[in-house]
Amino acid sequence: QVQVVESGGGLVQPGGSLRLSCVDRRSSFSIFSMGWYRQAPGKQRDLVAAITRGGDINYANSVEGRFTISRDNARNTVYLQMNSLNPEDTAVYYCARTPISRHTHWGRGTQVTVSS
Repeated sequence: QVQVVESGGGLVQPGGSLRLSCVDRRSSFSIFSMGWYRQAPGKQRDLVAAITRGGDINYANSVEGRFTISRDNARNTVYLQMNSLNPEDTAVYYCARTPISRHTHWGRGTQVTVSS
């Protein structure tokens, strides 16, 4: 059974917006920091944004001011609101408990494509 499910990706024009969702079906969601990661073709998987169980947030420099991460512990869900998208944001987006390790459980991700 897939424990982590990302959704909300799609094709959007430059300047557009998308809202990604990630449901983590495992127990104790609220005690973990969660992060959104992305991987473009031929590149490594990088952290985009992270939120602690207490609500502290940090962003990659490339998305600061455009992306917003949030969480709903009652729904075991973490969100990523993405605004002012540009082609460099094209990637598969994943969420995971943060920090990651070799034991990190990854979902299938959701594809975001920014193109005119």
